[in-house]
Amino acid sequence: MTIKEAQETVDNWIKTIGVRYFNELTNTAVLMEEVGEMSRLMARIYGEQSFKRKEQEATAKEDLAAEMADVLFVLICLANQTNVDLTAALQKSLDKKTKRDKDRHHGNEKLK
Repeated sequence: MTIKEAQETVDNWIKTIGVRYFNELTNTAVLMEEVGEMSRLMARIYGEQSFKRKEQEATAKEDLAAEMADVLFVLICLANQTNVDLTAALQKSLDKKTKRDKDRHHGNEKLK
């Protein structure tokens, strides 16, 4: 699925199943909530925090994928609501980073 197709798919889902978009402020708060849930798992899977007894590390990576998908879904909702073409925005961001960082990281000893 392309980014454009994802934006169209989410828009169709919202209009047929989700009734309507939450307002932009609500979706921003929901996005922060979803990022928090993803961050919690990242801290336990890749960081130094441990899982609670009832949590199972075995399913944590599956849960992480689901949380990342939730973040993406809400971000796409916000893009649709604010008329942002995420394909064009991502390309613009990559172009900016390429120009700015072309030689920046090659000499970074921390990355070797």
